[in-house]
Amino acid sequence: MNSIKIGILGFGTVSQGTCELLIDNAELISKRINTNITIAKIFMRNPKKYEHIRLPDDTKVVSDAQDILQDPEISIVVELMGGTDFARECIEKALENGKNVVTANKDLMAEAGPYLLDLAERNHVDLRFEASVLGGIPIIRTLYESLGGNKITELVGIMNGTTNFILTKMTEEGTSYTETLKEAQSLGYAEADPTADVEGYDAARKLAILSSISFNRRIFFEDVEVEGISHIDTADIEFGKEFGYNIKLLGIAKETKKGLSLNVYPAFIPLTHPLASVRGSYNAIYVKGNGIDDAMFYGRGAGSLPTGSSVVSDIMEIAKNINFNSTGRLAPFYFEKKSIYAPGKISSSYYIRLVVENKTGVLAKVTTKLAEQRISVLSVLQRNDDPEKAVIAIVTSSCPRSYILNVLDAFNNLRVVKKVSSVIRIMGE
Repeated sequence: MNSIKIGILGFGTVSQGTCELLIDNAELISKRINTNITIAKIFMRNPKKYEHIRLPDDTKVVSDAQDILQDPEISIVVELMGGTDFARECIEKALENGKNVVTANKDLMAEAGPYLLDLAERNHVDLRFEASVLGGIPIIRTLYESLGGNKITELVGIMNGTTNFILTKMTEEGTSYTETLKEAQSLGYAEADPTADVEGYDAARKLAILSSISFNRRIFFEDVEVEGISHIDTADIEFGKEFGYNIKLLGIAKETKKGLSLNVYPAFIPLTHPLASVRGSYNAIYVKGNGIDDAMFYGRGAGSLPTGSSVVSDIMEIAKNINFNSTGRLAPFYFEKKSIYAPGKISSSYYIRLVVENKTGVLAKVTTKLAEQRISVLSVLQRNDDPEKAVIAIVTSSCPRSYILNVLDAFNNLRVVKKVSSVIRIMGE
């Protein structure tokens, strides 16, 4: 039976999960690929921190990444350090040295993935990155292999477990955003600085990676329009329930005749849609293709073992390619030039919450302003709990974003409107 040596860069949560699976499932893995995978070396910046973790006797801990990158016996380098600058240096050096690479680094792949894939192709080696998006959900290989015969027209995903946990708790328990965020941090779902999660940047990076594959175009993080969840109020969630919606932070990528639209934002979803039932820290991705029609993939989007499972899957795939002398066969999947059209042109229905004067004729003035922008009203709810003020929640017909921005300006100049409290998109069925 063949034997392949791997070197792992970093020994954090995902790396430890990867090692655990490689060790515990070693016999199963070797039988499935007819190859023994040996963890030859692990690069750790602070080895003493991990002295309590038992590793195989033949695994060497090194404090210099070059000990892995320059080792001629190591065929696969597994980058699990995170960050971008040093990780990119290491991956580039590994590829240039003719080593195959597995990475879980979504930040780097969203920033420089196409360039690194070009480098891998030039050096006839593999670069695999299944674990960079949605943890244990096997979506990347599904898109470029299992669904390779489809023209993908739309991706809609809950791509961040932290925000889904927060919005689920707010919906089910009525807690405030601030209170729920603190709980998420105490449970380890959110970082001390949660900006990347709650402001949508993490989801945007994942959407960029998936969109590159789905739409065959070089797409980067900066191509995605991003809006986070920090402004979401429990009042909006309660109104949403009455309208028949659940709220989620969505990554949405679509291809139409106008071009591509790439967005991350909180949106109301009809309760009849499968994504509406994705709770807690789970992730899901909904794919539309001209062959499969609709398909949804659901599971753990992060964590030591779920993400480690995707890393091990990539290692096994590369090992099979090494055995058959077929590394570097994955051709770049971005070959078309497609325009990304302006966010203002993207159409959807909207939820708008207004604080207005509590008197006769106000609703008529509000609907008149909507009509002037060619926006129809589909549903209205009104609360008159205060003798001076009333709250109006409106669901509009589908219209371009630019129309909504215009009507918001009109509301702000309307004397009877005291405040535009919320504007939230609504995803169609």
